[in-house]
Amino acid sequence: MHISYYAATLFFMSTLCLIDDASSNVSMESSSSLQNIQPMSQKETPMQRPLFDDISPHNVTAVVGQTAILHCRVKHVSDRTVSWMRKRDLHILTSSIHTYTGDGRFSVVHPENSEQWDLKVEFVQKRDAGIYECQVNTEPKINLAVQLNVEAAQANIHGPPEVFVKKGSTISLTCSVNVHSTPPSSVVWLHGTKVVDFDSPRGRGGISLETEKTESGTTSRLLVTKAGLSDTGNYTCQPSNANTATVFVHVLNGEHPAAMQHGEHGAGSKLAAWSWTLTMAAFALSYR
Repeated sequence: MHISYYAATLFFMSTLCLIDDASSNVSMESSSSLQNIQPMSQKETPMQRPLFDDISPHNVTAVVGQTAILHCRVKHVSDRTVSWMRKRDLHILTSSIHTYTGDGRFSVVHPENSEQWDLKVEFVQKRDAGIYECQVNTEPKINLAVQLNVEAAQANIHGPPEVFVKKGSTISLTCSVNVHSTPPSSVVWLHGTKVVDFDSPRGRGGISLETEKTESGTTSRLLVTKAGLSDTGNYTCQPSNANTATVFVHVLNGEHPAAMQHGEHGAGSKLAAWSWTLTMAAFALSYR
């Protein structure tokens, strides 16, 4: 009986040792497996492909004579090359920081170590309008298209080309400039060939200018109070970045506007027409 108990005890202890050894082996194998996995998770990821940071406008509007900037931002460019191409004729304009066109108005703006590769077009002309592509020489190649619009900067004076006002009343002229992207820095008014003087103490006085810049453009309003005969003449709206516009103002001294049609503006052609008509009539009567 005692021998059987002793044998059972030995068997039980042996079993525990085997279980403990097995557990130790499993634990070591698990630890070994984790050690093998850990370095793989710390391996460097493959180099990321270049991509466009697509936050810049794809539609750019510029004014004739000014500078246009077409933005292109490329992330993870690494050793790849960024180029600009004009879509109209497939002409490569720039590659990296180098310019590949004889037109010196084109250049690339790339601050050192930056992601910006902007195309700069100076003294923009109407012919520059169109699509330009920022390209990266990956395989396959990636590109970003930017549309350049060019506005013909033109001032416009509201109303007819001739204005009639009574002596002593107010001349009111409104000029708008169709440049929405870059408002003119100034708008000057001319009377004849001379700049309208608002501040001179020797001036006539009663002249004011109101200029308003909004999202829809720039508006300039000229007011000349107590108009006199000397205020008759051409008035020209001259923005700093647009073509001028001109209107002729007649100051009436009691005359009817119809009578003024034969004044300085268009008088020559109308008088010649009447003279020709009368001459032909007289000639026809002489042969009756």
